Amino acid sequence: MRTHSKREDWPTERLGLRRFNFRLIARLTGMLLVYMAASMVLPLAVSLLYQDGAQFSLLVSAMLILMMGLFLRNIVGHNATYDLKEMESYWFTSIIWITVPLCGTLPYLITGTIGTFTDALFESFSGFTTTGSSILSRPEELPQSLLVYRSFTQWIGGIGFMLFVVAILRKLGIGGEQLYEAEFSGTRQRKLHPRLAKSVTRLFTIYTILTVGMMALLMVDGTSVFESLCLAFSTVSTGGFVPNSAGIIALGRGSLIMVTVFMILSGISLAQLYYLFTLKWREYGRDEELWTYLGIFALMVLTSAAAFTSAGNDFLSSLSYSIFHIASTMSSCGYYLPKPQHWSFLVSVLTFLLILMGASAGSTGGGIKIFRAIALYKYIGNYFTHMIHPNAVTCVKVNRKVVEDDYINKIFAFVFLYLAFIIIGAFVLTLCDCSIPNAICMAAANISNLGPSPLINNLGGALDYASLPHLAKWTLAVLMVAGRIELFALIAIFSPAYWKRG
Repeated sequence: MRTHSKREDWPTERLGLRRFNFRLIARLTGMLLVYMAASMVLPLAVSLLYQDGAQFSLLVSAMLILMMGLFLRNIVGHNATYDLKEMESYWFTSIIWITVPLCGTLPYLITGTIGTFTDALFESFSGFTTTGSSILSRPEELPQSLLVYRSFTQWIGGIGFMLFVVAILRKLGIGGEQLYEAEFSGTRQRKLHPRLAKSVTRLFTIYTILTVGMMALLMVDGTSVFESLCLAFSTVSTGGFVPNSAGIIALGRGSLIMVTVFMILSGISLAQLYYLFTLKWREYGRDEELWTYLGIFALMVLTSAAAFTSAGNDFLSSLSYSIFHIASTMSSCGYYLPKPQHWSFLVSVLTFLLILMGASAGSTGGGIKIFRAIALYKYIGNYFTHMIHPNAVTCVKVNRKVVEDDYINKIFAFVFLYLAFIIIGAFVLTLCDCSIPNAICMAAANISNLGPSPLINNLGGALDYASLPHLAKWTLAVLMVAGRIELFALIAIFSPAYWKRG
């Protein structure tokens, strides 16, 4: 009997599946769906307040998500052992960013506000990944509760699913550390406290303070409570959804300034914002990535303003537009204003480069991240130094800490994969009758979780995602997820060698 048991287990043992903790993955996924169902209380309350007719549909959606979550947590994940290894953390990171947005399609489909599953999937994935691309040309036609839900999905996706899990499941131990690192896309995110749960709580507190603060300031300027809530959710998460077709243009001057300021803040690491709010200036001033972010922002604003002015636009209007446009692009928020009368091709080039680079590591923004850009820049500089002085001893330092060669190699691999995803995605989009420039820009914008921001002169806010064929929408949805999670995690779970490693 003992020999027979070994023979039965041999295939799964060879694949590395015998030691894979499926029950824990199911339990954690179920718990997250339970939290997602609980979060439906907010749009349901809005629906009851405005009597917009979506109450029953939202309640049904919440119940279906709740039942699915309870099934995974209490039945499939029954008696799960809290031992999360690297293999399970990669799998959980990937599967949760697919499962939750899929469940997020239910409110759109059950209310009937979005007719097809593909369109509902596109809108849901765009929300949870904080991309901001939308198939809705007139979002104000949706019930108010659906608009709040739509923006709230971006707020949830901005702080990250895994942070909720890590904050609550203190039993995870080392597994919690791996989820924390996975949530920040492989970049080195500083913890704010030796205890991981407290560190996550502080990040969540800063995130909430930013949201409430922005909402309050918008209301003081005269923006309605409803619009202030939606814009606060979308801006702090760098998502970019707007509750009406007029978008940011309809806001007053004061509200527009507030949106710009909070876009800039949202592109900064949450850890650095914590040091700012707690008046720890010493920690705040040491961060090399922060000052690089602010320096690039100032340089790009001045360059764009000069380019617009030289093209024939008024300097002051060029400067104000450039500040908003660069803030929206670097933070990957994706809001847009009417373009200047004369557009400069140089601004298109700068915009595309900023889309690829993105915001700071540890922020809610997308892109390759400034930390990686700094490390690569210093590595290339050291390479040229070695060409001139072969015996020179150099190393890459960021924030006065040495970055190991293995990590530099990982950055090179990440950038290669990032660009490969853009090229493959753009190729598929060209098969869907998209022009090559538009295909490249759409692929880059969606993997960088930017979405509708002006990329080149002939794109801008008039880009119509609704008219794209289903294949293009599914392709962009895949790019959204690939840009939001760790690319290595996504690829690893499809690698046979990864499973054999056990």
